[in-house]
Amino acid sequence: MNKSKIKICGINEIKIINCCINNGIEYCGLIFYEKSPRFVNLELAKKIINYVYNKKIIPVGVFVDKPLNEIKKIIEKTCLKHIQLHGNEDNDYINQLKKEFDLKIIKSIGINNKDDLKKMDDLQLSDYFLFDYKPIINELPGGNAKRFDWSLLQNITISKPWFISGGINIGNIGQIDKKLIPYGIDISSGVEEKPGIKSSHKINALLKILNA
Repeated sequence: MNKSKIKICGINEIKIINCCINNGIEYCGLIFYEKSPRFVNLELAKKIINYVYNKKIIPVGVFVDKPLNEIKKIIEKTCLKHIQLHGNEDNDYINQLKKEFDLKIIKSIGINNKDDLKKMDDLQLSDYFLFDYKPIINELPGGNAKRFDWSLLQNITISKPWFISGGINIGNIGQIDKKLIPYGIDISSGVEEKPGIKSSHKINALLKILNA
């Protein structure tokens, strides 16, 4: 049985939240990035966050280079306790948020080669790392259905609990535990019918593989 936590990112429907809860999924990602097909506005985000209150799933707000004053307003209005920073946010940005809010912060690091892993040293105020495919120009910062070379994470010291993301789907998720034991596995496009539309059938099938 898979020991890693599962995070389904880019959720925008209550029925998908219910599917995740029924499958024992630990995290759900709500994307506050307007250019993403998975974008949720504040009203929908509050509806989902209120719905999962006291349920066994943790909502995570996902932001990409959001101005500090704007992200602070969203955190205040949603009472989010977990956020994911998926842009070029630095340690100072993280510190500004930590000074005002009791937050657990997941910081993404785009991976193309081993040198990219050095960015961990400059992001030590985060609580978790998330290693993802590093987008090229004109690609979205996440949800591209592309994976990086997972072997880059083998035999290295990682100072914090970490998630793996990028192109994970039913066909390859079984390979992760054979090579790596991440704290969490983050999945978005791999359980979608089309960009922004999650599939309960694919989520069920994915968890069936993990629990086999």
